[in-house]
Amino acid sequence: MPNDLSPTARALRALEILQARPGTTAGELAERLGVTERAARRYVGILREAGITVESTRGPYGGYRLGRGTRLPPVHFTQSEALALVMAVLGGRAAAADDLVGTALGKVVKALPESVGRQAALLREYAAAAPDPYAVRPDPAVTGELVAAVAARRRVSVTYRGESGDEWEAEVDPWSVVVRHGRWYLLCHSHRAGAIRTYRVDRVRAVRPTARGFVPPEDLDPVAVLEENLSLGWVFPTRVVFAAPLADVAPWIPAPMGRLEPSGDGCVLVGSTRNPAVYAQEWLARVPFAFRVEGGEELRSAVAELGARFTAAATGRP
Repeated sequence: MPNDLSPTARALRALEILQARPGTTAGELAERLGVTERAARRYVGILREAGITVESTRGPYGGYRLGRGTRLPPVHFTQSEALALVMAVLGGRAAAADDLVGTALGKVVKALPESVGRQAALLREYAAAAPDPYAVRPDPAVTGELVAAVAARRRVSVTYRGESGDEWEAEVDPWSVVVRHGRWYLLCHSHRAGAIRTYRVDRVRAVRPTARGFVPPEDLDPVAVLEENLSLGWVFPTRVVFAAPLADVAPWIPAPMGRLEPSGDGCVLVGSTRNPAVYAQEWLARVPFAFRVEGGEELRSAVAELGARFTAAATGRP
C-alpha cells in the first residue's frame, strides 16, 4: 500500500478490511495496511471517534469486528476508479440510458463528487459502444437466484427454454455462473441428463430452490470446464487436421471448436458443431495454417462451398 495515504484514507481502508473479514486482529490489520500494530490501533480509534462501533475481543478467536447495525459511510471512488467503472460498463454493452444498467450507472455518476465525477460523466456522454451482436443479458432476478444457489451449494429446479422454443424442467447442481463473450451461462450437473450441462441463463424461465445440497468437484475451473463443454454434444461432428505444430495452431483455436491434439508433425482438432457454415466461415477461415477436413460430411460441404465462393471472387467468375 502506498505510504502517502492520509490517516483518514487508511482508516477507511481499515473499515473495508473489518467489513470483509470480521475478527481481524491488530497484527493482521497492521499487515494489510502496511503499518505497525500501534498505528493500526490508532486507525481503529479514528473510526470509533467518527461514531462507527468497532468491538474488540481477546483470546484465540478474538479481534476487531463492526458492531451490529453499524451504518457505513458512503462509498468513495477515486477518479481512476470512477473512470474504470464507467469504462467496464461501456466496454461490455451499448451505452443505453433507458434500462436498468444505464439507470444505475447514471445514479453512480451523479453521486460522485464533482471533482471526480466530471470526467466520468464526460466519458459516459461522449464514448460510444457498438452493441455486441452475440451479447444477451439475462433477467437480473433469475441471475441473482442462480448465484445465490451457487453460493449456498443448493440444488435447484429450473424451467429451461431450448433454442427450438420447447420448455422442460430439470433439477441441477449449480456449480458456477460464467460470463463468456457477452453471454451468461450456468455450468451445472443436470440430474435429468445425468451429465454436465451449460445452460444459457437468458433461457432460464424460473428457478426453484430444493432442500438438497451438493458438493462441487474439487479444483473446479468453471471457465475451462465451460469452454470444453461448449464444444461437445452438438449435432454435427468435426475433425480437422492441421499441417502445423499444435503450439502454433492452438492460439487460433477457441475452445468451442473442439479439442486439439498432436498428430505426427501437425495436430488434429476434434469436436462438434450445430452450424457447420459458421464453423467454416467464422472459425476455420481465420486460421492461417493449411488444413484438411476429415469429417464430418456437413463441415466438408460447408468448407467446399466457402472455397468455391472465394475462388469465384478471385477469378471474377460467378
